[in-house]
Amino acid sequence: MELWFTERHTPHVKFSIKVDRQLYCGQSEFQRIDVFDSKEFGRFLTLDGYMMLTEKDEFIYHEMIVHVPMAVHPNPKRVLVIGAGDGGVLRELTRYSTIERIDLVEIDELVVEVCKKHLPQTACCFGDERVHITYQDGLKFIRRCENQYDLIIVDSTDPMGPGEGLFTKEFYGNCYKALREDGIMVNQHESPFYNEDAVAMQRAHKRIVESFPISKVYQAHIPTYPSGHWLFGFASKKYHPVRDLNGVKWNALGFKTRYYNTQLHAGAFALPNYVEELLRDVE
Repeated sequence: MELWFTERHTPHVKFSIKVDRQLYCGQSEFQRIDVFDSKEFGRFLTLDGYMMLTEKDEFIYHEMIVHVPMAVHPNPKRVLVIGAGDGGVLRELTRYSTIERIDLVEIDELVVEVCKKHLPQTACCFGDERVHITYQDGLKFIRRCENQYDLIIVDSTDPMGPGEGLFTKEFYGNCYKALREDGIMVNQHESPFYNEDAVAMQRAHKRIVESFPISKVYQAHIPTYPSGHWLFGFASKKYHPVRDLNGVKWNALGFKTRYYNTQLHAGAFALPNYVEELLRDVE
């Protein structure tokens, strides 16, 4: 008997991966957690039946959400990560020796434990001495922060269930307050392709634009996410994501990356016309 994981992308579109075996199935206080193994994508994590990451393409998402702001901010020392219980964001951040402290706020402790056990490729840097983990709702955590962080990375699930509060105007306003005077916030910004996703993307963008003086959107191709066309948000108090990119300095670090490079960095902010129109409609 064949076993397939299937995710509904729209009422008329489904995405399926043939599964070799199920490695984990559990229910936390917040959500159902599953880990599967497959020939094409390796191991992959789903939450409430929605794809979070696969071993084959997770590097795209994690490199793009981390290295884009890190190549723009001249000297980020304190970083707040909200969500990211799989550890991929931490893996990329801990490559930077100049970062002094990383605060990770994850609502679901079980996600972290499951990923440590079953997804060691991503969950490999929780032991770094600069990493401090708080298991709490990110919306509650950020309310008490002021002028503390150089960079905030919001690696949330979709705007439903446990991640819903991380797409509100209150949350983005609190992120602004929590950043230092030249701070940057990046977030996963949903997909512009299917109508339901595009509406969620527009809603998030409108709220970020209302909170930050500089708010741009950039893109990446992530095969296992709905439509494969995925967006990220770049919001800043001071720095422009392309004009203030220090490519020479970043390249001098000598990092080996599989997706991100500084030429692609600039190009990722050049969006298709239909996406620009969606963004303009809410700006």
